[in-house]
Amino acid sequence: MAGEIPDLIATERTGTGKGAARQARREHQVPGIVYGGGVDPLPINLHYHDLRKRLKAGRFLSTLFNMKVDGHEDVRVICRAVQRDIVKDLPMHVDFLRLRRSTKINLFIPVEFVGEDECPGLRKGGVLTVVRPEVELVVTAGDIPDHITVDISGLNIGDTATISSVDLPAGAKPTIDRDFVIANVTAPSGLRSDEDEDEGDEVAADEVPTTEQGEEEDE
Repeated sequence: MAGEIPDLIATERTGTGKGAARQARREHQVPGIVYGGGVDPLPINLHYHDLRKRLKAGRFLSTLFNMKVDGHEDVRVICRAVQRDIVKDLPMHVDFLRLRRSTKINLFIPVEFVGEDECPGLRKGGVLTVVRPEVELVVTAGDIPDHITVDISGLNIGDTATISSVDLPAGAKPTIDRDFVIANVTAPSGLRSDEDEDEGDEVAADEVPTTEQGEEEDE
C-alpha cells in the first residue's frame, strides 16, 4: 500500500445550491462534492490557493488523496471533474469520488531501479537514461504499490528495460497496451562522439566519386 498518499483538507459546506457556492467563492473557497462509496454525497469547500497550487503541479485527476473533513472519517478520493470559469479558466467546482477497496483506478506509480552495482553496461562506463520515472497503472484502491521495481543488473550498453520485464504487483496493469521503454543504458558521450566520427569517415570515403578514383589511376 502506498505510504505517502497526500492529504487534502476540506471543510463541510453548509447549504447547497448557487447561493452557497457563490458565498464560498467570496470567501476564497472552491465548492465541491464528494460522492459514491455507498453513502450520501458530502458538499465541501476547498481553499482556493491550495487547490490552484495542486492543479498547477499537474496530474490532479490521477492522484489519490486522503481527504480530511472535520466531523467525518478520512476517506480516500480521486478527482473526477474540475469545472472552470470559461473566461478566466479558474476552478469553480470540483467533484470527488469516494473509493472502495475494490475500486479500479489509474495512478502514476514511481519507478525504483535496482542492480546498478552489478549492471555490466554501467561498469563499462555506460549511462542509465531514465525514460519514465513513473508509470501509469490500473490498480486496486485497496492495494496501491509504493513503487514498481526495475532490475537493471543484466543490462549492457545499448540494452533497454521495458515494462514487459517488470514484475507488476498483483492486480496492476499498464494503461498503455504496448511494451514501452522505461530506461536504457547508453554509451558514454565520449565513446558516442568517437563512433560518430568513425562513421563520418567511412561515409566520406564511400562518397568519393569513382571517376576521380579512375583519373588518379590513369595519372
